[in-house]
Amino acid sequence: MIVEGGTGRTTAVRSGQPAFARLWQLLEPTYRGTERVPEEWTEGNFPQVRLTVVWGLSGVGGWPTTNRPPGGDVAVERQDQLVVAEDGTPWVRSDPTPAVEDDDIRWHRAPRSLFDRLDRARLLGDAEGGTAGSAAAAGLPGPGRGEVRWAVAAGALGLAAGAGGTLLIRRAAARREAGPPREEPRQVLIDLDE
Repeated sequence: MIVEGGTGRTTAVRSGQPAFARLWQLLEPTYRGTERVPEEWTEGNFPQVRLTVVWGLSGVGGWPTTNRPPGGDVAVERQDQLVVAEDGTPWVRSDPTPAVEDDDIRWHRAPRSLFDRLDRARLLGDAEGGTAGSAAAAGLPGPGRGEVRWAVAAGALGLAAGAGGTLLIRRAAARREAGPPREEPRQVLIDLDE
Protein backbone atom coordinates (compact mmCIF):
# COMPACT_ATOMS: atom_id res chain seq x y z
CA MET A 1 0.00 0.00 0.00
CA ILE A 2 1.36 3.42 -0.98
CA VAL A 3 0.61 6.46 1.19
CA GLU A 4 1.47 9.79 -0.44
CA GLY A 5 3.36 12.27 1.72
CA GLY A 6 1.48 15.45 2.48
CA THR A 7 -1.95 14.28 1.26
CA GLY A 8 -2.28 10.86 2.86
CA ARG A 9 -3.89 9.51 -0.32
CA THR A 10 -3.48 5.73 -0.46
CA THR A 11 -3.14 3.34 -3.36
CA ALA A 12 -2.88 -0.44 -3.22
CA VAL A 13 -0.74 -2.27 -5.74
CA ARG A 14 -0.05 -5.98 -6.08
CA SER A 15 2.83 -8.08 -7.24
CA GLY A 16 2.81 -8.35 -11.01
CA GLN A 17 1.63 -4.79 -11.63
CA PRO A 18 4.05 -2.29 -13.23
CA ALA A 19 3.77 0.12 -10.28
CA PHE A 20 4.75 -2.67 -7.89
CA ALA A 21 7.81 -3.51 -10.00
CA ARG A 22 8.89 0.17 -10.09
CA LEU A 23 8.53 0.51 -6.32
CA TRP A 24 10.44 -2.73 -5.77
CA GLN A 25 13.32 -1.45 -7.92
CA LEU A 26 13.33 1.99 -6.29
CA LEU A 27 12.97 1.03 -2.63
CA GLU A 28 14.78 -2.34 -2.71
CA PRO A 29 12.84 -3.92 0.19
CA THR A 30 15.20 -6.91 0.37
CA TYR A 31 18.16 -4.64 1.22
CA ARG A 32 19.28 -5.59 4.75
CA GLY A 33 22.13 -3.14 5.37
CA THR A 34 22.16 0.46 6.53
CA GLU A 35 24.14 3.57 5.62
CA ARG A 36 25.20 6.49 7.79
CA VAL A 37 22.94 9.52 7.67
CA PRO A 38 23.24 12.92 9.37
CA GLU A 39 22.71 12.79 13.14
CA GLU A 40 19.57 14.96 12.96
CA TRP A 41 17.97 12.41 10.63
CA THR A 42 18.37 9.65 13.21
CA GLU A 43 16.68 11.93 15.75
CA GLY A 44 13.66 12.41 13.47
CA ASN A 45 14.59 15.66 11.68
CA PHE A 46 14.82 14.22 8.19
CA PRO A 47 13.40 15.77 4.99
CA GLN A 48 9.69 15.54 4.25
CA VAL A 49 8.50 12.05 3.34
CA ARG A 50 7.51 11.87 -0.34
CA LEU A 51 5.75 8.53 0.03
CA THR A 52 5.40 5.63 2.44
CA VAL A 53 5.08 2.05 1.25
CA VAL A 54 3.76 -0.63 3.60
CA TRP A 55 4.78 -4.04 2.25
CA GLY A 56 2.29 -6.76 3.13
CA LEU A 57 1.91 -10.46 2.53
CA SER A 58 -1.64 -11.62 1.86
CA GLY A 59 -3.07 -15.10 2.20
CA VAL A 60 -1.63 -15.90 5.62
CA GLY A 61 -3.26 -17.26 8.76
CA GLY A 62 -5.97 -19.83 9.16
CA TRP A 63 -6.30 -23.09 11.02
CA PRO A 64 -4.69 -24.11 13.39
CA THR A 65 -3.10 -20.71 14.12
CA THR A 66 -6.37 -18.77 14.07
CA ASN A 67 -10.00 -19.78 14.27
CA ARG A 68 -10.64 -18.73 10.67
CA PRO A 69 -10.32 -20.32 7.26
CA PRO A 70 -6.87 -20.06 5.67
CA GLY A 71 -5.88 -17.16 3.44
CA GLY A 72 -7.90 -14.31 4.86
CA ASP A 73 -5.25 -12.42 6.80
CA VAL A 74 -2.54 -9.97 5.75
CA ALA A 75 0.83 -9.70 7.47
CA VAL A 76 2.63 -6.36 7.47
CA GLU A 77 6.21 -7.23 6.55
CA ARG A 78 7.99 -3.86 6.45
CA GLN A 79 7.55 -0.13 5.94
CA ASP A 80 9.69 2.01 3.63
CA GLN A 81 9.64 5.79 3.30
CA LEU A 82 11.17 7.78 0.46
CA VAL A 83 12.81 11.10 1.36
CA VAL A 84 14.97 13.39 -0.77
CA ALA A 85 18.03 15.15 0.67
CA GLU A 86 18.81 18.81 -0.11
CA ASP A 87 21.34 17.72 -2.74
CA GLY A 88 18.62 15.69 -4.54
CA THR A 89 19.79 12.26 -3.35
CA PRO A 90 16.84 9.91 -2.77
CA TRP A 91 17.00 7.98 0.51
CA VAL A 92 14.91 5.08 1.78
CA ARG A 93 14.07 4.97 5.49
CA SER A 94 13.11 1.38 6.37
CA ASP A 95 11.46 -0.16 9.38
CA PRO A 96 11.92 -3.93 8.91
CA THR A 97 9.38 -4.80 11.64
CA PRO A 98 6.77 -2.03 11.93
CA ALA A 99 4.58 -4.12 14.25
CA VAL A 100 7.34 -4.12 16.90
CA GLU A 101 8.13 -0.95 18.82
CA ASP A 102 11.90 -0.72 18.54
CA ASP A 103 14.53 1.64 17.21
CA ASP A 104 15.61 -0.58 14.30
CA ILE A 105 15.43 2.01 11.52
CA ARG A 106 17.69 1.53 8.50
CA TRP A 107 18.70 3.94 5.75
CA HIS A 108 20.02 3.40 2.24
CA ARG A 109 20.27 5.38 -0.98
CA ALA A 110 17.77 4.68 -3.76
CA PRO A 111 18.90 4.40 -7.41
CA ARG A 112 19.17 8.02 -8.58
CA SER A 113 18.44 7.33 -12.27
CA LEU A 114 15.21 5.46 -11.51
CA PHE A 115 14.14 8.10 -9.00
CA ASP A 116 14.75 10.90 -11.54
CA ARG A 117 12.72 9.07 -14.20
CA LEU A 118 9.76 8.47 -11.86
CA ASP A 119 9.99 11.99 -10.44
CA ARG A 120 9.91 13.57 -13.93
CA ALA A 121 6.75 11.56 -14.64
CA ARG A 122 5.36 12.95 -11.34
CA LEU A 123 4.62 9.45 -10.03
CA LEU A 124 6.26 10.02 -6.64
CA GLY A 125 4.35 13.05 -5.38
CA ASP A 126 5.53 16.65 -5.38
CA ALA A 127 8.55 17.78 -3.42
CA GLU A 128 6.19 20.15 -1.56
CA GLY A 129 4.04 17.21 -0.46
CA GLY A 130 1.40 17.54 -3.17
CA THR A 131 -0.43 14.67 -4.74
CA ALA A 132 1.21 12.22 -7.06
CA GLY A 133 0.64 13.10 -10.68
CA SER A 134 -1.86 11.25 -12.81
CA ALA A 135 -1.00 9.85 -16.21
CA ALA A 136 -2.47 12.97 -17.84
CA ALA A 137 -0.40 15.31 -15.64
CA ALA A 138 2.71 13.31 -16.46
CA GLY A 139 2.02 13.63 -20.20
CA LEU A 140 1.48 9.89 -20.54
CA PRO A 141 -1.44 8.40 -22.44
CA GLY A 142 -4.22 7.45 -20.09
CA PRO A 143 -7.85 6.33 -20.10
CA GLY A 144 -10.61 8.65 -21.24
CA ARG A 145 -13.28 9.99 -18.93
CA GLY A 146 -15.88 7.37 -19.98
CA GLU A 147 -13.40 4.55 -19.45
CA VAL A 148 -12.67 5.85 -15.94
CA ARG A 149 -16.38 5.88 -15.07
CA TRP A 150 -16.74 2.26 -16.22
CA ALA A 151 -13.64 1.30 -14.27
CA VAL A 152 -14.96 2.96 -11.10
CA ALA A 153 -18.37 1.30 -11.50
CA ALA A 154 -16.77 -2.10 -12.13
CA GLY A 155 -14.45 -1.61 -9.17
CA ALA A 156 -17.37 -0.76 -6.87
CA LEU A 157 -19.34 -3.75 -8.12
CA GLY A 158 -16.32 -6.02 -7.64
CA LEU A 159 -15.77 -4.66 -4.14
CA ALA A 160 -19.42 -5.24 -3.21
CA ALA A 161 -19.37 -8.77 -4.64
CA GLY A 162 -16.13 -9.54 -2.82
CA ALA A 163 -17.47 -8.21 0.49
CA GLY A 164 -20.69 -10.22 0.08
CA GLY A 165 -18.73 -13.35 -0.78
CA THR A 166 -16.50 -12.85 2.23
CA LEU A 167 -19.51 -12.50 4.54
CA LEU A 168 -21.07 -15.68 3.12
CA ILE A 169 -17.81 -17.62 3.53
CA ARG A 170 -17.36 -16.37 7.10
CA ARG A 171 -20.95 -17.29 7.94
CA ALA A 172 -20.43 -20.79 6.50
CA ALA A 173 -17.13 -21.15 8.37
CA ALA A 174 -18.75 -20.07 11.64
CA ARG A 175 -21.22 -22.99 11.56
CA ARG A 176 -20.69 -25.59 14.24
CA GLU A 177 -19.55 -28.33 11.86
CA ALA A 178 -17.29 -26.13 9.72
CA GLY A 179 -13.51 -26.29 9.96
CA PRO A 180 -11.17 -29.01 11.00
CA PRO A 181 -12.47 -31.98 13.00
CA ARG A 182 -12.81 -31.12 16.67
CA GLU A 183 -12.60 -34.74 17.78
CA GLU A 184 -10.61 -37.77 16.75
CA PRO A 185 -11.00 -38.75 13.10
CA ARG A 186 -14.06 -40.92 12.50
CA GLN A 187 -13.97 -43.94 10.28
CA VAL A 188 -17.03 -45.50 8.73
CA LEU A 189 -17.08 -48.86 6.96
CA ILE A 190 -19.46 -49.17 4.05
CA ASP A 191 -20.51 -52.52 2.68
CA LEU A 192 -20.47 -52.15 -1.11
CA ASP A 193 -22.02 -55.58 -1.79
CA GLU A 194 -25.52 -54.59 -0.78
